[in-house]
Amino acid sequence: MKNIKNILLGLGSVVTLISSCAGGNANLTESGLDPAKFDTIINNKKVQLYILKNEKAEVCVTNFGARVVSICVPNKNNAPTDVVLGFDNISQYADSVNSPSDFGAAIGRYANRINKGQLTIDGKKVQLPINNYGHCLHGGPSGWQYQVYEGEQLNDTTLRLVMNSPDGDNNFPGNVTATVTYTLLSDNTLDMKFEATTDKETVVNMTNHSYFNLSGDPSKAGTNMVLYINADKFTPADSTFMTTGEIRDVYGTPMDFTKRHALYETIGDTTFEQIKNAKGYDHNWCLNTYKDGKGDDKKVAASLYSPESGIFMEVFTNEPGIQVYTGNFLDGTIKGKKGIAYPKQSAVCLETQKYPDSPNKKDWPSPYLKPGEKYYSHVAYKFSVR
Repeated sequence: MKNIKNILLGLGSVVTLISSCAGGNANLTESGLDPAKFDTIINNKKVQLYILKNEKAEVCVTNFGARVVSICVPNKNNAPTDVVLGFDNISQYADSVNSPSDFGAAIGRYANRINKGQLTIDGKKVQLPINNYGHCLHGGPSGWQYQVYEGEQLNDTTLRLVMNSPDGDNNFPGNVTATVTYTLLSDNTLDMKFEATTDKETVVNMTNHSYFNLSGDPSKAGTNMVLYINADKFTPADSTFMTTGEIRDVYGTPMDFTKRHALYETIGDTTFEQIKNAKGYDHNWCLNTYKDGKGDDKKVAASLYSPESGIFMEVFTNEPGIQVYTGNFLDGTIKGKKGIAYPKQSAVCLETQKYPDSPNKKDWPSPYLKPGEKYYSHVAYKFSVR
C-alpha cells in the first residue's frame, strides 16, 4: 500500500490519499476502472467507488463530490461504451489545483452563477466568495463537488449519498442536509434525485455536472452530436457569463434547438454575440416542460445523439431550466481516463436547474428554501440506441 499526500490549495487543507495496486484486471469495472484507485481517506472520511449494475449497463460513482465517474451503456453494435468524461483515480479528482474539474459532480450549494456573489436572505445582505469572472460559481471554490458524502449502497442499482453543509459554508446561511440518490433502472435510465432541508432560510440549487460524449471517443470534438432542447426561450448572458435578466426567443437564432441538429452547424457562428461571448454554448434554456411553477418530468426536456455510436440520450426533469455547456474551456491539457487528453468541445453538459442568478431575479423560479420545507430536484438520463 502506498501513501500519497496532496496539498489541495483550493481547499486550504491537506488530503491524505491511500491507494493500492491491484494485480491483474480481474477487479476492473465494465468501463475499465480499478476500484482500488478510488479507495482512500479525504478529510478523515472514507472515499470509495460504488458500482451500479443492471443486465446491460453499469454506472460508477465516487462519494467524493457525489461524482459520476463512468456510465457504460451498449452502442449500436452492442459494445459497452463509456459516455462520460472523468478520471480513473481519486488523486486527479481531489486535486483542485492541477486537475480542476466538475466532471460528474453533484453541484451545490448553488449550481451556476450568482451575480457578484451577492444575494439577500431574510432581509440581510450575503457576500459569497468570488471565483469566476467576478461571480460566485457552483457554490464557491470549495463547493460540494470537493466535499465527501456519506455513501450507502442500498442494492445493486441504487446508491444514496448524504452530506451535511454547516451554517456559513462558503458564507451560505443555514445547516443544510443534502441527499443525492442515484438509481440505474432496468431500461438503462440513470435516475437522479436531489433533496435538501435547512434550519435557516437559504438558497439551494443542485445539479449533476456530467460531461457527455456519446461516441465513446472523447479524444475528438463532440460537436457532431445532435442536440434537441424543448425550449422556446433562453436567458442571454453578458461577457462575464452572467444572465442579464432578459428572457429571449430562440427562433431565428443559433439558440434554436427545437428542431434537432448537430452542434457543429451553429456552434461556430461568432457573428451571434451570445456564442461569441461564451466561445460556444454555455447558456440556460427555459424549458417548455415547466409551466405554472411545476415541471413535468414525464416529458422530454432535451436529447443528445451520436451518429457514430448510435447512442441516444433523453433528459427528463422537474426543473425550469437546463444549462447546456459544450466544454469550451477544455483545451487538451487535462488528461482523463485511459490517459486521453480532452480537447475543446469534446463533451456536452446538460445541467437541469433553476435559472442562473435566480436569487437576484425575483420573477424567476425561486431557489429559496426555508425551515420546514424540502428541496427536491429530479433528473433522469435515459439511454437507448437508434
